Amino acid sequence: MDFEAVAKYSALHLKPAGLSLQYGTAGFRTKAGHLDHVMYRMGLLAVLRSRQNKSTIGVMVTASHNPEEDNGVKLVDPLGEMLTSAWEEYATRLANAEEQQIQSILTEICQKEAVKLNQHASVFIGRDTRPSSEKLSQSVIDGVSALGGQYRDYGLITTPQLHYMVFCQNTQEHYGKATVEGYYQKLSKAFVELTKQASSSGDDQMCLKIDCANGIGALKLKEMERYLPKKLLIHLYNDGTKEKLNHLCGADFVKVHQKPPLGLEINPNERCCSFDGDADRIVYYYNDIAGHFHLVDGDKIATLISTFIKELLIKIGQTLKMAVVQTAYANGSSTRYLEETMKVPVHCTKTGVKHLHHKAQEFDIGVYFEANGHGTVLFSKAAEEKIRHMAKEEKENQKRDAAKMLENTIDLINQTVGDAISDMLVIEAILALKGLTVQQWDAIYTDLPNRQLKVKVADRRVIDTTDAERRAVTPPGLQEKIDELVKKYRLSRAFVRPSGTEDVVRVYSEADTQENADSLAHEVSLAVYHLAGGIGEPPQPVY
Repeated sequence: MDFEAVAKYSALHLKPAGLSLQYGTAGFRTKAGHLDHVMYRMGLLAVLRSRQNKSTIGVMVTASHNPEEDNGVKLVDPLGEMLTSAWEEYATRLANAEEQQIQSILTEICQKEAVKLNQHASVFIGRDTRPSSEKLSQSVIDGVSALGGQYRDYGLITTPQLHYMVFCQNTQEHYGKATVEGYYQKLSKAFVELTKQASSSGDDQMCLKIDCANGIGALKLKEMERYLPKKLLIHLYNDGTKEKLNHLCGADFVKVHQKPPLGLEINPNERCCSFDGDADRIVYYYNDIAGHFHLVDGDKIATLISTFIKELLIKIGQTLKMAVVQTAYANGSSTRYLEETMKVPVHCTKTGVKHLHHKAQEFDIGVYFEANGHGTVLFSKAAEEKIRHMAKEEKENQKRDAAKMLENTIDLINQTVGDAISDMLVIEAILALKGLTVQQWDAIYTDLPNRQLKVKVADRRVIDTTDAERRAVTPPGLQEKIDELVKKYRLSRAFVRPSGTEDVVRVYSEADTQENADSLAHEVSLAVYHLAGGIGEPPQPVY
């Protein structure tokens, strides 16, 4: 290892004194000015990971739905998935190391992971549209170069596109071409094929207003438009030409505030959607005739897609094992509808895309979406082969047509990670094929009223949970108190979990009315405050 080059470059990317960061599900995220040394060191780490795996690794410079002045970085593993846990720990140690410790940590990683230093290393790099991203991605390049790695800089690209490129490269392009054009071609071809059977009378059904969060999604949709059929009319708003990234817009804003983004006028019953800053989340919404806002979130997206796939599986006569994976935040009505009406098994995991993705891999077809609109569908190799074989060889016309639709659905979905562009095209195709309006989709089931609150505590680690974060193990007495409170309200449930990023405890409640959901959330917040070391003023009732 050329420690001289590592030290020489490292002197150009010094760590600010006293800064300590943690690599989490979303990688590193903080103020952009604190990240130069982290980017350089993640370039170093990506080279070691590539050599250890004999595969291409991705490095994405983005802070997703965070404010424009923040930035972040995450590494992408060989199959387009998130970095494995053991290497998250290496990332944290390397980011927080003092200058003189870098050499010993790199050496230790090489020894522990049997990294061959003469092995070829390949790193794909991408970035979002933040003003700080270009300079920070150059710091990543410095890290890759210091250890003699090869890199391909994709420049401005969505996070899901970088995941896709890494997967394509490591499957010798069996999954697709590792170029942005290849991505557009694969998805648009699948969309055209899939929507061929939609009734031509529903022209007005393919009209969509898109809030691009003033982020990368707008640039990429503009590039992709020429590949898409004319019957899909998309109108882009918050395209980054005027306002700041994620400011009063984007999927996260719409989901949290339950209202339309700034800069998008909605006429009654118009179908609208919002991407987040790096285009890996999507939520839909509309205003009804009375002007009331309706959010169609990740739970409803999962329900629409899984219902569509289940119907096609019945048509082709296949008993492939399908399941929907949710977190504790999924609305109880969605779980009930899937299990009781659609007879689709539902599994619950801890919060975080990594947990959902991992669980979804256990099935022939695993559909997962967080309520915030981040999700995708995974098809096992065996399921995919079976479907493609039927699409080609099946003698019975009806079965073959249904298999072809499933095959096009597979090709339209980005299986590596949640992808707003891909998910949007899947949703638009399904709505067109089923002849559904956004209101009809929304009416599949009615969400139970719910409330989310935060309680400030001295130390969030006093709360420990089990059963996919639905029950508190510590502090003593808290779960018993929650159980007692839940009994007071109809169709109710509540849970608490420590935040992954700040010293707060997150409270979630559901009940038959909004008033009851609010009361339950408040009472549970008070229990957390008194039993888990709340600080500051006690929680006030929700009005």
